[in-house]
Amino acid sequence: MTTETQAEKKKVIFSGMQPSGNITLGNYLGALKNWTKLKDEYNCLFCIVDLHALTVRQDPTELRKRSRQLLMQYIAAGLDPEKNIIYYQSHVSAHAELAWILNCYTYMGELNRMTQFKEKSQRHSENINAGLFTYPVLMAADILLYQTDLVPVGNDQSQHLELTRDVANRFNNLYGQTFTVPEGYFPKVGARIMSLQEPTKKMSKSDENPNAYIALLDPPDVIVRKLKRAVTDSEGKIAYNDNQPGIKNLINIYCSITEESIESTVERFSGLGYGDFKMKVAEVVVEELRPLQEKFRELEKDKKYIDSIIKNNAEKASYIAAKTLRKVKRKVGLPNTI
Repeated sequence: MTTETQAEKKKVIFSGMQPSGNITLGNYLGALKNWTKLKDEYNCLFCIVDLHALTVRQDPTELRKRSRQLLMQYIAAGLDPEKNIIYYQSHVSAHAELAWILNCYTYMGELNRMTQFKEKSQRHSENINAGLFTYPVLMAADILLYQTDLVPVGNDQSQHLELTRDVANRFNNLYGQTFTVPEGYFPKVGARIMSLQEPTKKMSKSDENPNAYIALLDPPDVIVRKLKRAVTDSEGKIAYNDNQPGIKNLINIYCSITEESIESTVERFSGLGYGDFKMKVAEVVVEELRPLQEKFRELEKDKKYIDSIIKNNAEKASYIAAKTLRKVKRKVGLPNTI
């Protein structure tokens, strides 16, 4: 069996992040770090989903800057642009084209049930646009274009994956086998990392309070300062329970990085004061992010290399996406190009 044939036998994984804010430690531990463990076992596409970011008003210069930074952070974290396809969603027009076609096979009632639309509508009540409503259809197009087998998902995206599966099955039932119906991929590692200031809420890159999250590119002194300011409680003991969400979150951060068990971590730091424990957590965070930040600074200086990655990977993604799109167009009756 040739290397090419072996590559074809691998399952396809698709995932992406929005360049709409500073990528956080939560994004890294919950997703990005896990992606690096998939790169050899699967055919992976890792997308910068910049079209999705447009559902919220963006500063154009800032969006372009963040998109490029996110791509470099993917690589700095360990994703290989030679083995994986790392690309901008907006550079592959098939995403938007398939999304329109799938809009015509998605029901209003299905989109009305999407909890993320309801939540985002409350947060951005001044800009409840059609893109926000049909966002899950574009996500379905992202996934189905590449005949994706597996999609890494957290609880907040599982509803969108179910919609993708429903639309794929509906289309396949109407026109015959067209799309691979994707399954969720649930990594074993990766705790849900919470806000440092409101530890009952998920750490978010769009949080208006910069002390609530650790950005991947935060300098060591900033990381230490933010963790020193992390909200804890007045109980004064290192314990892992829902009554102490701040300490629980710090333990999750520590264990996600060191891969030490929660039980042994609690035992080891039992009797330590909160201030000292925060410093222990800060030490492992700083050391975890140090090589990533060093690699990022190297990539930042090599504009020609990053430009070549952007161009070459967009071409690779476009080639795969075009095959699916041609099949879909033929099945729904759109005229062939001459």
